[in-house]
Amino acid sequence: MAEEQENRIVSASRVVDASPETIFELIADPARQPEWDGNDNLASAEPGQRVTAVGDVFTMNMTKPGIQRENHVVEFEEGRSIAWKPAEPGNPPIGQLWRWELEPNGDGTLVTHTYDWTDLHDEKRLPRARATKEENLRASIDRLATLVEGQ
Repeated sequence: MAEEQENRIVSASRVVDASPETIFELIADPARQPEWDGNDNLASAEPGQRVTAVGDVFTMNMTKPGIQRENHVVEFEEGRSIAWKPAEPGNPPIGQLWRWELEPNGDGTLVTHTYDWTDLHDEKRLPRARATKEENLRASIDRLATLVEGQ
């Protein structure tokens, strides 16, 4: 069982040539998230939902028509880290956690993106969770890099 749980945490990292604050703005503003989503799950979000604290909830429209997710912010340090747990509207979180950590690294920022589905127990959601690989997370970081490098 412990080995199975360990496999439920996927992570990717790379150095991006931009400040943590610049990168964080794209992550903490849900309206900007579809621009860099490497899973191609996010369609849109209403503007004005910029995350500022633990306890914030922001709503995303998914690419699958008619599907929305409320994302409950469970970790937050301005310019450095943010994590949220998705939920169906009006319900508690489903069991996954999406985390971003930004660490100054020379002239750039070490960006680490983690998907943790340790607490996901809904059998119908497990195949989708298993399909989220390091490559998906790295794609999000690479898309963020494309948006911020050279600004």
